[in-house]
Amino acid sequence: MVTQVKDVMGLVAIAVPRQATCTELMATMRRFKVNAVAVIDTDGRPVGMVSEDDLLSTEPGTSYGEPLFEERRRYQDPERTAGLTVQEIMTSPALTVSAETPIREAARLMRDHRIKQLPVIDPTSGKIAGTVHQVDLLKVLNRWAPDILADVAAAIARLRLDTRALTITVDDGVVRVGGRLARRSQIAQLTEAGRRIKGVVDLQVDATYDHDDQTETRSLRV
Repeated sequence: MVTQVKDVMGLVAIAVPRQATCTELMATMRRFKVNAVAVIDTDGRPVGMVSEDDLLSTEPGTSYGEPLFEERRRYQDPERTAGLTVQEIMTSPALTVSAETPIREAARLMRDHRIKQLPVIDPTSGKIAGTVHQVDLLKVLNRWAPDILADVAAAIARLRLDTRALTITVDDGVVRVGGRLARRSQIAQLTEAGRRIKGVVDLQVDATYDHDDQTETRSLRV
């Protein structure tokens, strides 16, 4: 089980149309207190991103394959920027994630591109379904390991599993459970319980089991 963007994302989609002026863009950034915004076409699909750096840079249309935030970039007059449209300064293609993206990958994208939020795309429609913010990721990624360990142990106790037969370790949000279980189905129960624990980025159950009750159940149905 890996914690995904859908576990922490918000359902508010922050975006501006490509025809919007930079003045309108800056108003949107101030309103939502963000440093980057997705740019959408007339169908509501993302076509680019625009950040605070893009508002100042004299090099519009940077590709994500190039250094997006070079320290020696030239900057333009803010008054000139205000007269431009978003599509003239946006970075393309859009930097996005899906609801199934692991939060560690989302955090890496934010770090690499120095932005604090990412649009979440619906894979069916291609439109923005929500937004994931850096602060939401940090709430999960920065939780103290002993607290996570205590919650995992409590979850195991609630499932009435024999904690004496199990080993639990927590490393940077990744929980590993080893040892021996009575039944194979308890692996799924443990995984589901761990999914609800705040701070668990990934849960790996490497335990063996005495009885394969899942195979037995399928055999009875045939």
